[in-house]
Amino acid sequence: MYRPGLGDIEAVVAIAREGSFRGAAQSLGMSTTALSNAVAKLEDKLGVRLFNRTTRSVSLTDAGRDFVEQVGPAVQEIRGAMDAVRSRQAEPSGTLRINAFAAGAREIMSPLVLEFLRRHPKVHIDLVTEGRLIDIVAKGFDLGVRRADLVPVDMIAVPLGRPQRYAVVASPSYFKEHGLPGAPADLLKHRCIRARLPNGALLRWYFEKRGETAQIDVTGPITLDEASLARSAALEGVGIGLFLEQDVRDDIGAGRLKRVLGDWTPPLADLCLYYPGRRNPSAALKALVDLARKLGRKARQ
Repeated sequence: MYRPGLGDIEAVVAIAREGSFRGAAQSLGMSTTALSNAVAKLEDKLGVRLFNRTTRSVSLTDAGRDFVEQVGPAVQEIRGAMDAVRSRQAEPSGTLRINAFAAGAREIMSPLVLEFLRRHPKVHIDLVTEGRLIDIVAKGFDLGVRRADLVPVDMIAVPLGRPQRYAVVASPSYFKEHGLPGAPADLLKHRCIRARLPNGALLRWYFEKRGETAQIDVTGPITLDEASLARSAALEGVGIGLFLEQDVRDDIGAGRLKRVLGDWTPPLADLCLYYPGRRNPSAALKALVDLARKLGRKARQ
């Protein structure tokens, strides 16, 4: 006789949270087929449909919404009890899910993530990159990585000693042909690589120098929403681009790109690892946070 287990109930909660079977399957570390079968068995057992499914969307039925509202808190309580037990482990293990923007993930990959895995081989890191700022708790993540000024106020932030900074760059060949901008306003006369933000808006380039600020709505031949594509365009001499410094640091050092307006791009807020306050964090989470604190202290020395 089939009896719904915690995994089946977690599947429903995950689909409601992610808004899709594929996203829920990824967050739970299982196949979409297995997830779909688990939900189908549970719906058959309950005698009601929990989701309205089409080829393009998934939404909760009224019964499904009532079900999730009632079981959701219970699932959280069970997870809390499991975390309490895991926190007593002598050796960290299990999976940690981290949400980060791509440039931040690249910045912490070697000094934090890979170093942590070398120290704790029984832990699996699931690192997801995306530009938009999300609710990491609602989306099932243990930790997030963002600039300090973007960390939600109800989260515990661990500064990593890596202040963010923008760099305005183009290829030497571009500047040889078009000249160097001496001030932000000069960018309006140049071909610039426009950036589209995750929310669909176009990025306005912000500058600051000794209390004076400027926001420039640049124009140019191409608009891109991915930093690596914009970097390729800048290297090919298409125009001037605005990047996070760490994305083009090696290119500047090697002379492939030339930096301008450096005195107009002061350091921004520090990069932070952040997480929700929990009474019983897992041994793995505590170990990662401890390593992050050491990394931050070392960087500030």
